[in-house]
Amino acid sequence: MWFACWAVVGAAYAFGLLGALSIGMFVLPCALLATGYLIKRPRWRTGAAGVLAGIGMPLLVLAFLNRGGPGLVCQGDGCRQHLSPWPWLIAGVLFGLLGVAGQVLSGHTGWSRRSG
Repeated sequence: MWFACWAVVGAAYAFGLLGALSIGMFVLPCALLATGYLIKRPRWRTGAAGVLAGIGMPLLVLAFLNRGGPGLVCQGDGCRQHLSPWPWLIAGVLFGLLGVAGQVLSGHTGWSRRSG
């Protein structure tokens, strides 16, 4: 559960930085407040690796939105310039894998290892 909370915070950081000139300036303070709130208790910090996985989410969305690129993509409502989706996809997957690996390596997976 804490991993998911931290992932939302990470997504807010990435979204805030990617949209810094528009809505990002309103999202970044929320991410900072959420970080301050989650870092207060040691139990809540167990999912902190989720920040990395969360950063990957908006990057994967950007890869999806640019899936027709690179170049000019024409659809029914007009033509738009698209970026290459590959850098966004690679970065998103890497951040996601780093977040999951960090959580697993920290030993806070949420699965009990007790034997009956």
